[in-house]
Amino acid sequence: MRSKKWATILHYVGVAFILLWGLAPFYWMLVVAFRDSTFTFDTTPWPTHITLDNFRDALATDKGNNFARAIGNSLIISVATTLVALVVGVGAGYALARLQFRGKGFVTAIILAASMFPGIALVTPLFQLFSQIGWIGTYQAMIVPNISFVLPLTIYTLISFFRQLPWELEEAARVDGASRSQAFRMIMMPLATPALFTTAILAFISAWNEYMLAQQLSTNATEPVTVAIARFTGPSSFEYPYAATMAAGALVTVPLIIMVLIFQRRIVSGLTAGGVKG
Repeated sequence: MRSKKWATILHYVGVAFILLWGLAPFYWMLVVAFRDSTFTFDTTPWPTHITLDNFRDALATDKGNNFARAIGNSLIISVATTLVALVVGVGAGYALARLQFRGKGFVTAIILAASMFPGIALVTPLFQLFSQIGWIGTYQAMIVPNISFVLPLTIYTLISFFRQLPWELEEAARVDGASRSQAFRMIMMPLATPALFTTAILAFISAWNEYMLAQQLSTNATEPVTVAIARFTGPSSFEYPYAATMAAGALVTVPLIIMVLIFQRRIVSGLTAGGVKG
């Protein structure tokens, strides 16, 4: 009993440490975001000198920043990337998990190799290619590379999920006269809802956080939030706006957390819906 009690205590201590390690930077970002910029470097661990001026500075355009437009750009890029990745990933994941065809292992290996390719190696060739076809500063210049980064993760997540689904459901639909496409749409897709929500969240966050390529391929009119935050300017060239940067980080992070919490409920409900009754 004593060893079991200590194991439980160590378990909760480990969970508390992980939560502290993961949430401490986010907490400090919120503290600085709501603190008067005069006290930016104050080490008081709880909120003091609370103000909303930092959020006003982050959204102001008088210093050449246009953070509200950058948020819209990030939404366009992330949503488009997620939709395309889901449409292609669902078909590819189902085919690689359920169908038998020549070269299946080779295709899977190519997808894995694409996910391991370093993104920094693509900056120069993509910049040269998009300069030649006139894509620099356009949305497609950031959406197309993002799709290539997100798609391998999407396909592998859906492959793993489709492989776990019971074959009996699809076979029963085929016996009842449904075609393979009908069985896929009416039987497999509803059961794959949890995986779709999970994959969509991962794809959206990955596209939302992309910085390296966006910094090179975007302009002021199409830059996402990651580039806009990096370009923040202060009252003078010798003063960096730490407080306004923290406020901007809070503006783009809190909606992501809320989105994850909302969709997690859908994921849990999807995991408990449907199945085979014995």
